[in-house]
Amino acid sequence: MKTSKTCLLIAACALLAGCSTTRSISNSTYREDNHGSYFAPRGNDSDPGFAYRGELSEFDVLGITRGQSTSEQDIQHALDGAKAVKLDANSSILLIQSGAIFPDAPMVTNLNKYFRVSPFSGVPPLSRRGFEAATTESRDPESFSQSLRLAAARGGNDVILCYWGVLESEKKNLASKEVSWFPLVGWMVPDEEQHMRIRLKMAVLDVRSGNWSVLSPEAFDDSRISASIGRGAKDQKQVELLKAKAYEACVKDLVKRYSQIALAEH
Repeated sequence: MKTSKTCLLIAACALLAGCSTTRSISNSTYREDNHGSYFAPRGNDSDPGFAYRGELSEFDVLGITRGQSTSEQDIQHALDGAKAVKLDANSSILLIQSGAIFPDAPMVTNLNKYFRVSPFSGVPPLSRRGFEAATTESRDPESFSQSLRLAAARGGNDVILCYWGVLESEKKNLASKEVSWFPLVGWMVPDEEQHMRIRLKMAVLDVRSGNWSVLSPEAFDDSRISASIGRGAKDQKQVELLKAKAYEACVKDLVKRYSQIALAEH
């Protein structure tokens, strides 16, 4: 009996505290199960070709093989040939959003202010389910990276830019949760607060040399209070707001680090 009461107390505390979820920026659709918790969508029901199939591995994009036998001579040779990745106003970028058939429009728009952009698919070669176990390296990362560089070269691109992103959400029930079912003149009582954070990581790969660099811009946060009616719409507005802020900051960080181009003032 004592054990049962303890379990019930723990469950009640967990309910009051809310729940945490993590989803890819390429799989950010909102859904709820019977308990009101977010879970990843199974894909686009209208066209399976657009279904989310997992993330690209940065090892594949950069051509790094785990556990590869390496000598000191190899390391020194790599250091001697390493050069910083540079961008200028004439640079053409092959843009990849990991997990997405094409990059998000705000990222393309922001990059187009400074460079020529060629959107490219970021769907991994093998079908994978779920986000947490979504990234698996190919058997030959070096070959995969070289195929990307060849595609970029044939398209006249100087740089491959691949980015990854996660949306971390934490929900907290408000005191009004107990009465949120009661309608008040066509609207529902706000009963839940969602705190969301977006984190991005970007790999910049020089097509000609294979030299690369990785950066992670600052994270952005936002909190919203919502009612049960329209919660999904509020969630998606929050997602789009954070994406817009993060993409703009990410591009400005890229320009500052890798080019001499003056930042556009807006």
